[in-house]
Amino acid sequence: MSAFAVIFPAAGKSSRFRDKEKKPFANLDGRAVWLRSVELFINRSEVKQCIVVVSLDDQEMFRRRFGANLMFMNVQIANGGAERFESVANALAMLKPEIDFVAVHDAVRPCLTEALVSDVFAKAEKTGAAMLGVPISDTIKQVDANKEVKGTTPRQGLWLAQTPQVFRRDWLEAAYADRAKLGSSITDDAQLLEAAGRTVHIVEGASTNIKITTRQDLFLADAILKSLPKPKPSGPAHPFAEEEMWGGKGLK
Repeated sequence: MSAFAVIFPAAGKSSRFRDKEKKPFANLDGRAVWLRSVELFINRSEVKQCIVVVSLDDQEMFRRRFGANLMFMNVQIANGGAERFESVANALAMLKPEIDFVAVHDAVRPCLTEALVSDVFAKAEKTGAAMLGVPISDTIKQVDANKEVKGTTPRQGLWLAQTPQVFRRDWLEAAYADRAKLGSSITDDAQLLEAAGRTVHIVEGASTNIKITTRQDLFLADAILKSLPKPKPSGPAHPFAEEEMWGGKGLK
């Protein structure tokens, strides 16, 4: 069995979230968003390392608030950088020698399912690079700075990227080593691998695998989590799983 590491970027500025705290640390039905994102991975037998990337400005708060969770879940902290790629690079530098594959999963994408993780992991093992995505079903409009419609883009073959994005460790490390040569307009790790000449394969995800961007997204995520079947425990019970760390469950 291949050994996987999972990197959870959580060092963004959350500028569109418009709340007193950043979105990875916000309350989602009694637990922080980042905890819900990590919990699907920590008891998987093939996952040997989990690293959450946190801004230096947030680390004192993060360790104080979540220190017990980090210890029990065996989650490491990497320093956040000025941009996402620098943050992931800092986490890559912490990988254990035995790691074969690296998954990058948004710390603010808490509605993932075990089945999707299994599917994208298996595809990555088979092909070297795989990611979740969903086909676009809405009509796409090209709009200018004045919000005037200038055209309609055919949606055939267009997919929305999701995470996890999972890659052979040597492929991802080589792409990061050459990132300066591959272009400055790259927006995610899959595009970086594409620029390096690797083929990335899509595994169909789910529309419920949403990314928390605005405060309103928390209410949608709350409804999704309540509708998903409860996973059967595959490892030791999480002692903080139902702890009311935020003074009560539910969104406020």
